[in-house]
Amino acid sequence: MTADSADTDVFDLAPIAMWIEDFSGVKAQFDAWRSAGVEDIRTFLREDPSRVATCSAKIRVLRVNAKTLELFEAEDIDHLTSNLGRVFRDEMLESHVNELAALWEGKTEFSGSAVNYSLSGRRLDIQLRGAVLPGHEQTLARLLLTTEDVSDREQARRNERENRQYAEGIFEHSPVSLWVEDFSRIKTLLQDVRDRGIVDFRVFTDVHPEFVRQCMSEIKVINVNQATLDLFCAPDRKTLLQSLNSIFRDEMEKHFREQLIELWNGNLMHQREVINYALDGSERFVLLQFSVLPGREKDWSLIQVALTDITARKKAEAYLEYLGKHDVLTKLHNRAFYVDELNRLERKTLRPVSAIIIDLNGLKDANDQLGHDAGDALLRRLGEVLNGAVSLPNHAARIGGDEFAVLMPGADRQAAGAMMDTINELLKINNQFYSNAPLSISFGIATSDVGETMEATVRRADLAMYEQKRAHYADSKRGLSRVQAM
Repeated sequence: MTADSADTDVFDLAPIAMWIEDFSGVKAQFDAWRSAGVEDIRTFLREDPSRVATCSAKIRVLRVNAKTLELFEAEDIDHLTSNLGRVFRDEMLESHVNELAALWEGKTEFSGSAVNYSLSGRRLDIQLRGAVLPGHEQTLARLLLTTEDVSDREQARRNERENRQYAEGIFEHSPVSLWVEDFSRIKTLLQDVRDRGIVDFRVFTDVHPEFVRQCMSEIKVINVNQATLDLFCAPDRKTLLQSLNSIFRDEMEKHFREQLIELWNGNLMHQREVINYALDGSERFVLLQFSVLPGREKDWSLIQVALTDITARKKAEAYLEYLGKHDVLTKLHNRAFYVDELNRLERKTLRPVSAIIIDLNGLKDANDQLGHDAGDALLRRLGEVLNGAVSLPNHAARIGGDEFAVLMPGADRQAAGAMMDTINELLKINNQFYSNAPLSISFGIATSDVGETMEATVRRADLAMYEQKRAHYADSKRGLSRVQAM
């Protein structure tokens, strides 16, 4: 076998597509452009893509191997060369600029990525390499080119890029606040504690609260999404990350301690309701969902924290709880709260307990003569008086339509009398502003005796109130009789 035949066999049997091409026509075109004053070939070619096509048309394919025919789905070289316009098109022209520029600059080798198409229209991502064969450097009459099919690799890269963009899109546009954090330093700190022989981590953090604060300071925030900026009223990520001490404070330390205990116990996914603070100082009640991302269980280097804003829900719950214990009209506690408080005081050993029962005089007449709006106005005003006079540990409640009660744990008769004096003083002040509709009340006071039940104490106050109320109405009737007699 001769050397030439051996070379031929190597070319034909090569497992990669190979081309031998004549670029002498391209060289002649280069010379013409140089004579015309072209210096920057890349800019010149990109200014007018037809110039690239002109060069491509001057390339002559002299020979291809069997792998080339197979890759491009050609029957033979004539079938291939007569359809080169279907093979080299679209994106190929852009990548061809780099090859032409390398030859223009006198380089004898070049490489790059390109897109070709098989004759059936199948897209081929190729790795192109070219070399000027020895002895043809001046004429470019012989170039050897290889086109390695890297479609699978490039498709995998495109898929990876699309998946990454998809994940980033979900992260950035999620309506839930998302944080990506690094807890690797915290894992190291927990392991150090474990290595010191600590078994009960809850007790350890009771004794060493500074350890919790140290762990909080070791959290590394990698990224947050737009919903996070919106939730915490931050104009941008930099501002948010520089203000974490304003967001995670007060109650957050207690919640973070519980997170550490979960992690200590091996719970890498958990959730709890916590309180954070927006940069404007307002509270944010959030449902925190914590998870160590798959594959990072050993070092906790990637953590996802999702914060769902439940502030509106919490406010609604608080309002419902308020409604369950308060009278909407007067803003005082309601009868349900009053009954619960009586039962609580009954169970407590704290004595004495004083009770004041108050009745609003003339409510029925106001409703009948002036309408319920006028009656409601009287009730609201008495609520304002009692709210102004009564403070913890005492409680004021509306226990009936026109009946009110004040419970005073630990208060003797003298303290109860002082409370009633305060109520009467505020009542007088209130009446000065509403001289055309003065408030009038009847009241009774009782202080528990030794061994007396709360029910009995309140009954005595209630009887005293009714006695005063009867006297009030008796005086009113006598006054009305005197007016009529005159």
